[in-house]
Amino acid sequence: MEFSTSLKENFEFRRLYSKGRSLAGPHIVLYARVRERDTNRVGLTVSAKLAHAVRRNRVKRRLREAYRLNEGKFRRGLDLVIVVRGRGVDAPYRTLEAELLELAGRMELLR
Repeated sequence: MEFSTSLKENFEFRRLYSKGRSLAGPHIVLYARVRERDTNRVGLTVSAKLAHAVRRNRVKRRLREAYRLNEGKFRRGLDLVIVVRGRGVDAPYRTLEAELLELAGRMELLR
């Protein structure tokens, strides 16, 4: 990713859940918070209750790639967490990508 890094620490996820804005779609929930930096930080979450590790990792790879290919469309200085809902585990790539961009557009996170 060109100007993004990963969110890894639990306290960063919790802070984003409590202080960030969120918007839900049928397959994913997008949490966002503006920071005063030049880089974006992105975290992905798929509950172990939804699927086994292989399917959870597959949907995370799809979402990571959807973000990577559209990274230039996002404003800079954002913390983003993408939470996969039950229907999102088996959703095709194009559906996940379209929903990610739609939610980001509705939250005014795109340039």
